[in-house]
Amino acid sequence: MKRKAKLFRLWLIGLFVFIGCITRASAQELSWPKDLSAYQPAVPRFRADTFDIRRYGAKADGRTLNTQAIQSAIDACSVAGGGVVLIPDGFWLTGPIVLKSGVDLHLQSGALLQFTRDRDQYPLVKTSYEGLVAVRCQSPISAENAENIAITGAGIVDGGGDAWRMVKKSKLPPDAWKQLVASGGVLSADGNTWYPSEKSLLGSQTPDAGVWKTGMQLSDFERIRDFLRPNLLKFTSCKKILLQGVTFRNSPAWCLHPLMCEDLTVSGITVYNPEYAQNGDGIDVESCTRVLIENSQFATGDDGICLKSGRDEEGRKRGMPTQFVQVRNCVVYHAHGGFVIGSEMSGGVHDVVVQHCTFIGADNGLRFKTTRGRGGVVENIFVDGVVMENIVHDAILFDMYYMATNAAEPIGEVKPMPVTEATPVFRRFLIRNVVCRGAQRGIYIRGLPEMPVQQLKLEHIALADTRQGLICSYARQLKFEDLQLFPLQTDPVIDLAQVRDIQFDILHYAPDARLLLRLQGAESGNIRFNHLFPAPSDRMIRYTGGASRAMVEVAGK
Repeated sequence: MKRKAKLFRLWLIGLFVFIGCITRASAQELSWPKDLSAYQPAVPRFRADTFDIRRYGAKADGRTLNTQAIQSAIDACSVAGGGVVLIPDGFWLTGPIVLKSGVDLHLQSGALLQFTRDRDQYPLVKTSYEGLVAVRCQSPISAENAENIAITGAGIVDGGGDAWRMVKKSKLPPDAWKQLVASGGVLSADGNTWYPSEKSLLGSQTPDAGVWKTGMQLSDFERIRDFLRPNLLKFTSCKKILLQGVTFRNSPAWCLHPLMCEDLTVSGITVYNPEYAQNGDGIDVESCTRVLIENSQFATGDDGICLKSGRDEEGRKRGMPTQFVQVRNCVVYHAHGGFVIGSEMSGGVHDVVVQHCTFIGADNGLRFKTTRGRGGVVENIFVDGVVMENIVHDAILFDMYYMATNAAEPIGEVKPMPVTEATPVFRRFLIRNVVCRGAQRGIYIRGLPEMPVQQLKLEHIALADTRQGLICSYARQLKFEDLQLFPLQTDPVIDLAQVRDIQFDILHYAPDARLLLRLQGAESGNIRFNHLFPAPSDRMIRYTGGASRAMVEVAGK
């Protein structure tokens, strides 16, 4: 029996070694997907029949509330087998509308579909918000379990968001702040935040405001209803969706929110929210399959293009990843992040391709965020051809401590936690051909001690005029190939802590840099530099916190 047990232990050790070798090889062999056919969404098709909203009593006078007329046209179109519901040029005031199967809501050039600022027109509904089951006011445009639906044309959809949003004093110029306060509403006790009503203010003071709990009724949320801002567009469990050509602006909360949908095409749209729009994301694709976002522009008050899949236990229980997504030829101006995954990614995100995008003036460029408790695996993410300028914080960011209270602890004092289903995973990313001029930090990677960021390959990356270069802690199996780092602060250019299996092939940095590398942590090791320009001297590397010279190999030395 002892001999069998010993043989079993040896077999088990061999298995672990074999798995480890495969894992290390997969990091090196990570390559661009050759076949994107699985990513292609099916595009809806519509009958040619046209249902003009004027035939149902709609008036473009900017005063008449056309909710019933527009909804009647949509209903009639769907019942007849589908077609085009026409919004002609003109000013069309309306309350919330529900899109139905087979309907293409088409806005002619010059059409403004303006959703009323009368908050009482938006009933409370049970829905999902920020990855949790929640109660919100009904979205201006919604659909559920619909198939073959579209919003197309060259017109404008305005969500009337200014009637809903709280605004921070720090976000506005003094004259604009005075004008806002004079318009009505109420101020917070410290006078630094404006709310549109007492109900809105009360909601801001209510723990877990809007979160649905067992035994609750919709009426329980009436006292804070003005705080429960809707997303401008919310499609739930829909199939074959097209958003094309239209401008979506001024949303109360998130602008576009497809949830648990299949076959979504977003092409040639413009999304605009003011910079002070709290939670004013551009598009949040949540638990969706086969998505194409192309040739579109975003300027928002929060994240620009964002992928999600539910939050914490509820997201893991739903178990629906966002998968097979293409984002290409898009521009993001002001936003918290240009292209973002997370932080609500508990159902996982995988097989995502991002190509030929431009981020100008965003807070962060490529932003991947999660935290303990989320769970979920984010993997097989491919990025090629991103141009950035004047990024406020990080050009490339991996952060597994999103909004954590202990994230600022010194590296050596961060304690690992047990690995459970609530432990998030970031792995298998290929990012190449990225150029950024101007940022606080070029690359910032912060993993968890119990679950490092792993299997990243970054190649052909040029970062100039950033304040700091590369900062990385708790990461494994990273490869940097043809990396140009020219930060303004060069003490150090690269700051690594508790990292292993890191390889730099072709690294350019400033000849007058004060320090190339600072390495921290007794758990660091197997760090290799090949082809450095200029070649560093021994004094260009500093070891602290248990790190030693044996952990670093510089080719040619």
